[in-house]
Amino acid sequence: MSRGEPLTSSIRMDISVIVPTRNRSALLALTLRSVLRQRDVDLEVIVVDEASTDDTPKMLAALADARVRVIRHDTPSGVAIARNRGAAEAHGDWLAFLDDDDLWAPEKLVCQLQAAQQVGRDWAYTGAVVINMHGQILRVQRPLPPEEIVTALPRYNAIPGGGSNVVVRRTTWILVGPFNTRLRNTEDWEMWIRLAKHGPPACVCSPLIARRLHHSNSTLDISEIVRGTQLIEALHHTTADWGRLHRWFAHSCLRAGRRRAALGQFARAAVRGQQRAVASDLSAILQGIVAGRTPKSSDHSRDDAWLGMATAWIQEQLHGAHGSTEDPRSLSDKPPTPEAT
Repeated sequence: MSRGEPLTSSIRMDISVIVPTRNRSALLALTLRSVLRQRDVDLEVIVVDEASTDDTPKMLAALADARVRVIRHDTPSGVAIARNRGAAEAHGDWLAFLDDDDLWAPEKLVCQLQAAQQVGRDWAYTGAVVINMHGQILRVQRPLPPEEIVTALPRYNAIPGGGSNVVVRRTTWILVGPFNTRLRNTEDWEMWIRLAKHGPPACVCSPLIARRLHHSNSTLDISEIVRGTQLIEALHHTTADWGRLHRWFAHSCLRAGRRRAALGQFARAAVRGQQRAVASDLSAILQGIVAGRTPKSSDHSRDDAWLGMATAWIQEQLHGAHGSTEDPRSLSDKPPTPEAT
């Protein structure tokens, strides 16, 4: 379903949004704002505070919104345990998971719920964009069709936006099982594999998620991703697309300023079948260096409509539309080097 289509009143279902967090109060403030502005759904927000030592508890207490519940862990337990705790305490018929540094379009949840209802599916996903801390769109992430998602998931995390995308019936989540607590930053991927085995999802082909890149993204921990991928291979008797992963690692290394390591990862990706993609990446990077700017998408004409749709709601979130105010710290961080896959 596309953005802007009429929404039926029958879609008003209860949904619980689970947001784990630790020491990211400035990022979390804007993330929660995007949740609390969801349209045409009755929701609750369960924030699982992983023993934050910054002003996160104070910020949450000041929200004064009855839809927000806070569960606090005295010691950090990890994102998988935090999500599982939130899901166990949820009251909604549906569950949605959101990382504390990502943003949602105002119609994200209602579009996914309606898509699932229309085709009789138990879970749903959508498209995403990747932005820096100034709201600049660095790339788009168009979702594959459901049948291709089911095929791709055992080889790589084909769900755009990672853990901030999927909505799932609570009864289905209970049946499929909780997030695997042995995984630290690939637990979402492993859960999506299990959901795909349960049945195909519904898809909303619109850019309804914005993933913010910054210096503390958990996805920068390459060694943990490698460990998690190897465990997923063992659990699901599959072989990951390591060429794709090494290419992604290369961009993570570039974001961290590790250029030599990035070249090594690009070489590994090329050896594992990603020669054309690596050549395209390196060409875009060189063009950006020469032009003194961020490389643009290689398929910009196809992305123009998505860029327009995403830009509208992202700028509304960032610049405090409707007279609301936002903690300026959430907009003041230096933008990181873009990652491209």
